[in-house]
Amino acid sequence: MESSPSARFAASKNRVSHPEFQRFISNLSFTPDDFQVEACHALEDGFGVLVAAPTGAGKTVVGEFATFLAYERGKKVFYTTPIKALSNQKYSEFVERYGSDHVGLLTGDISVNGEAPIVVMTTEVLRNMIYAGSNNLDNLGFVVLDEVHFLGDKFRGAVWEEILIHLPQEIPVISLSATVSNVEEFGEWLTTVRGEIRIILSETRPVPLHQYVLQGNDFFPLLAEGTSPNKDLVRISQNYQKVYRNRDMRNEYRQFPRSEVVNKLADRNMLPAIFFIFSRAACDAAVKSCSKLDLTSSEEKSIIRLRIEALANVIAPEDLSALNFGEWSKALERGIASHHAGLIPPFKELTEELFQAGYIRVVFATETLALGINMPAKTVVLEKLTKWNGEAHVEISPGEFTQLTGRAGRRGIDIEGNAVIVWSPEVDIPSLAGLATTRTYPLRSSFYPTYNMAVNLLSTSGKNTARELLASSFAQFQADRSVVGISRQISKNENAIREINMEIDCHLGNFTSYAAIRRQIKEYEKKDRNTKASLPQVIETLGGVNRGAILAIGGGRRNGIALVIERGHEYARPLVMTLDKRVHRLSPNDCQYGVNVVGQLKIPGGLSHKNAKDKSQWLDLFRQSGVKRNATVEEEDSVLIELRTSMRAHPCHACNDREEHARISERSDRLEREIIDLQKRVENRTHVIPRTFDQICSVLGELDYINGDVIAPEGKMLANIYSEFDLLVSESIRQKIWNELTPAELASVLSAVIFQARNDDEAKMKTPKGAILEATKAMERIWFAIHALESKNRLDTMRQLDTGLTWATYRWASGATLSEVLENTDLTAGDFVRQMKQLLDLLTQISALSNPLSFAASEATKLLKRGVIAYSNQVA
Repeated sequence: MESSPSARFAASKNRVSHPEFQRFISNLSFTPDDFQVEACHALEDGFGVLVAAPTGAGKTVVGEFATFLAYERGKKVFYTTPIKALSNQKYSEFVERYGSDHVGLLTGDISVNGEAPIVVMTTEVLRNMIYAGSNNLDNLGFVVLDEVHFLGDKFRGAVWEEILIHLPQEIPVISLSATVSNVEEFGEWLTTVRGEIRIILSETRPVPLHQYVLQGNDFFPLLAEGTSPNKDLVRISQNYQKVYRNRDMRNEYRQFPRSEVVNKLADRNMLPAIFFIFSRAACDAAVKSCSKLDLTSSEEKSIIRLRIEALANVIAPEDLSALNFGEWSKALERGIASHHAGLIPPFKELTEELFQAGYIRVVFATETLALGINMPAKTVVLEKLTKWNGEAHVEISPGEFTQLTGRAGRRGIDIEGNAVIVWSPEVDIPSLAGLATTRTYPLRSSFYPTYNMAVNLLSTSGKNTARELLASSFAQFQADRSVVGISRQISKNENAIREINMEIDCHLGNFTSYAAIRRQIKEYEKKDRNTKASLPQVIETLGGVNRGAILAIGGGRRNGIALVIERGHEYARPLVMTLDKRVHRLSPNDCQYGVNVVGQLKIPGGLSHKNAKDKSQWLDLFRQSGVKRNATVEEEDSVLIELRTSMRAHPCHACNDREEHARISERSDRLEREIIDLQKRVENRTHVIPRTFDQICSVLGELDYINGDVIAPEGKMLANIYSEFDLLVSESIRQKIWNELTPAELASVLSAVIFQARNDDEAKMKTPKGAILEATKAMERIWFAIHALESKNRLDTMRQLDTGLTWATYRWASGATLSEVLENTDLTAGDFVRQMKQLLDLLTQISALSNPLSFAASEATKLLKRGVIAYSNQVA
């Protein structure tokens, strides 16, 4: 249909007013969507933009136009991403478009052409540049923050806010976000820190999504009309749930075989597919369960085999067996792969490339695959709607569900995308429908000042200006907004209390004072025995227990009694057994509420907890000890009798209506408690970020890193250390506890700073003795000193060091093969590579310091950067 004269005139006007955008789209193979056009026009007009759109909608087109604009105008552009895999992917795309001479890549462990006009980098690299006042910021035309919703990430989100607050305001920022429900609030904050910006929101998926539940042999549509669940599906599901209602029958339920699910998808032309499974081991097991499936042609197998052989040529032969290369490559040839953090980067990268090219038909992946990597599929399959978050199994959120299913539907290829949820007795259809249709997943700031941030701010701004900058964070912006609603609730409660108190009128005396005594008695009787114990006291207790000691652990997830079957030696982490036969290492953090020795058994020699028969003998001795299962860390108090006497002597105790009055009074008490809680929340949220900064400065002042606004030499060193343990690393260097270590020993000791065991088995890994042990003990002493200062200043304390990787690191730095390093550990090759890359980053930071330790740190990087670590650092 021919467009109207007015439409032709508007299009002509746009071409004239936005000529750079017209040149940009002339090279595109598709027509941009309205939201892309609006955002690009705003950029050309000189505004920063916040673009929020669903996964796969094409947000990156806006970032690519910013890159084009900078290049055309002779300016620099920094394109930041949250993960290295995304950076590598974007780098390759830009090299293909602009040539390798004009594109750079900076990811911490990789530095390629960093002076180029177009530089792709991880977000932390840009943050570090800003603090360092790098010359690379000169002539910077645009900054693209891809996946800016990472700002809500608990561990790394603060980096995005640091950039948005500290980057010179004249540099337009292109913030690309997944759809969040408070985009207006986020955009309003961005305007306060970045000046006027344009907010562009699109909620339209480029490819429609159809959602199904696979029940038996049938694919049932999840929804009927709008947000209502399919009634037929609800009825069928309820009928099956009646069968599996009791626990025994639920245990009898057998999950639909994954190979069968793949076959059904293939029959319905629903491949390629991504199965999201929230477990690495389960992903690998899923690949094995499909060993009889063959989804590729002989021609496709030849192409895949060539790519596998090219990869095998750069991997040391002795490493191939440790990487399970044979099984991995056979599955890949059949069009099946896994994708998770336990695989080394080259394996994941080849999987991504082959999947994008259409040679891989099925990928079993953890949720990390949903973090922006360009791997859309025709179908996404979810087996479970719960995942382990590190502490407990929790239901996935509506935002996570949208992020995962957002991978379904390939723009320009598929007419529609499919999300398939595999039915099980735990799936509640109405709840699932609610999960799939909820659009409330707000972005919440996780911003929190650190020691490194504090000294960097003081070095560039001074204390007062630093406080003002921190007060402008999104975290403080959200806290201030919440205070208004809380204050309204306080007023509402106060009015309700006045009305309630008018109802209490006892003719025998003052019921308010009588109610206060009753309240004291109730509080005493429910007295929380989980009072946190002194950590040094806990460590002294755990460090001194012998084999056969029976421990009573007060509160926390390890609450109860446990039998010591192996001493904890220098790390105060004894191996214990509980009455349900569980064996684990007990750490001081497990005993925050106290631990007492309540018994001692004589244990025959030669018993091993690894032998099932011996384990039963251990348990029999334990049970015969006479110690009660609910033994606790006891506390006594003598005031209860006195309180009860006072209550009985009170005139109101004789009132016939006292229980009715008491019930009314309890409503008033509940509101009073709520007011106290709300007032604390107001106090905690008012100036919370600047106040935390002041507390951090207090710690730094006591350690002589700063004196008011003046930064000591140690503070300048701390400003260049970016680590979760920044202050501990700085103090260790300052106290010279690492100066006598060899490069291999230094690498080993530093691994305690970057490693965090995923489970108790990883925590039990062997640790070296000698100089490494002594240096680790010295670090522990520094940790305790910092911990005490943090507690004194009411700061969240840093987690404990984890020595679980020291032996593996030392062996690798000493020349051992990958197989030797991973032997008798629960580490995967991918885990080890990732930890070594983090360690290399920290060693590189230390080697750049003007310090006697710099040479050893530099030599340590050379020892680590070999074999699987070296080729995992290469750009694809």
